[in-house]
This record gives sequence, structure tokens and C-alpha cells, in this order.
Amino acid sequence: MGEEKIRLESEDTCKDHSINEKKVKTLKEIIPEEKDIFALAETFKALSDPTRVKIIFCLSKKELCVHELAALLNMSLSAISHQLRILRNMRLVKFRKEGKKVFYLLDDKHIENLFKQGWEHVRE
Repeated sequence: MGEEKIRLESEDTCKDHSINEKKVKTLKEIIPEEKDIFALAETFKALSDPTRVKIIFCLSKKELCVHELAALLNMSLSAISHQLRILRNMRLVKFRKEGKKVFYLLDDKHIENLFKQGWEHVRE
């Protein structure tokens, strides 16, 4: 077992230790700022919760109020509100008011596309 592990680990590393300096220099120049890297990581972290993924899935189909989401996901209003607050703070969802009702929807097409591509990836 130990011998097999060593063999497998060595198969996924380079045998040639040289690097392409031009490639490394070019990429170093375009690596995003830490604040942007952090923001993207936080977005993916927000999407790492199954309940929030369900909410995003539902909102990718139709805008819904908190009561509708609670009924769909069989959860309390306070639990749904808590998750929506997280998604709102991350700018993944937004809301609009219509009279006394508050409807939630995905923040923009970027979120819709991000979710759609992620969904396609796991379904392949």
C-alpha cells in the first residue's frame, strides 16, 4: 500500500524541474489582487451550503417570496430569512417590493450563469 501511494504521487508531478520563465512572468503580472481573490472565495463559500444552493436553484427558475421559499424547502421563515441575508450580503440575490410582498431574485445574470455552469458541471 505504501509503495503504491509513493508511485501514484510521483506520477502527478513533473520529472523535469525546469520552469518556463516567460509563462510564469506573464501570469504573475495578471494574478488578481488579494481583495478580489478573497471576494471570489467568499462567493464560493456562500454557495457551499446546500440550503443556499437550493435557494439559488429555486430563484434561478422564478422570483419567490420568503413564504414561498419556506414552503418549497420545508423550512421556517427565520431559517430562510437567515440564508437570504447571507446571500444578499454576498450580492448573490436581491429583492423587490410589491405592495406588502417582498420578492427575491438572483442579483444578476452573472450569478445565474455561475450557477448554471456549476450545475451543468456536476450533472455531466
